[in-house]
Amino acid sequence: MVSFSLLSVILSIFPLLRDVGGLSAPNITKRDTVKGPVISVNFPDPSIIWVPSENSWFAFATNGNGVNVQLATSLDFDTWSVTKQDALPTVGAWVDQANPAVWAPMPDGSFVLYYAATSAQDPTAHCVGVATSANVRGPYTPLADPFVCHLDLGGAIDPAGHHHPDGSLYVVYKIDGNNRGNGGSCNNGVAPIKSTPIMLQKVAADGYTKIGSEVQILDRDDGDGPLIEAPSLIQVKGVWFLFFSSGCFAETTYDLSYAYATNVTGPYTKARGPIAPLLVSGEDELKAPGSACAVMDGSKLAFHAWLGNDINGGRGMWTAIPSIDGTTITL
Repeated sequence: MVSFSLLSVILSIFPLLRDVGGLSAPNITKRDTVKGPVISVNFPDPSIIWVPSENSWFAFATNGNGVNVQLATSLDFDTWSVTKQDALPTVGAWVDQANPAVWAPMPDGSFVLYYAATSAQDPTAHCVGVATSANVRGPYTPLADPFVCHLDLGGAIDPAGHHHPDGSLYVVYKIDGNNRGNGGSCNNGVAPIKSTPIMLQKVAADGYTKIGSEVQILDRDDGDGPLIEAPSLIQVKGVWFLFFSSGCFAETTYDLSYAYATNVTGPYTKARGPIAPLLVSGEDELKAPGSACAVMDGSKLAFHAWLGNDINGGRGMWTAIPSIDGTTITL
């Protein structure tokens, strides 16, 4: 039986420590609670997890730098080292082996890794897969079959785990509707606009055996632009907070926001201005911030933003320290 300790990520979550140098940077932000880039190489969709037995933080990220799932480590949450290790050297049999395009990995404690990769059945879309390891560092061994696909709706991406206070486990993910869009911003700026719902699936103690049916807990609306994505779900003092990004990741419209509910299945209410979005381009010297992962108690957050003037310069990792009061989150 696998015991969990979930995090959310969007293609980056695991193991440890080989310092390749030059990856920490001074705080260039305006708020003391937002720092970065703490990883100043391409490290998109970061997921973070604290592992007490290692006395270390681990961050996982989308494919890049020659590996399927990137891994970084930190002793203090401030100074990070990216390893050359591939946390997921082998992908599931369902994946297009010639072009796996692994996205948004997310580890869960002892240890389950959720990831999205190109489907061999339909290489135009991604499915969500699961891999397991006895060690947070991996290597993770993939399950042969995908966890969820929804190929007819555009695929499934951005998985993240969630620990319910009653001990039950859930996985959240996005149905990638804009992948079947009609063009424009993130392929979903031209009518008719496709739905990009965030789904919630209860799972057994192994982290991947489904219990019951998936439930839709959020979707885009006109205020979100072409999509919502990159869910990260936590619970603090009886309130569930669902972090998500809206806008388009390849444009400066990308941001970080959140919704809240008093039940894990909702209904969720999106936070609106002036308290949301939490992160936008032009503030804290950030460009296209989003795709965040929050730790289980909401005390820390990691997200990516552009390292240069556009997405071609790569996306590094920043960190933030949230404050939560009732249903309000501030950074």
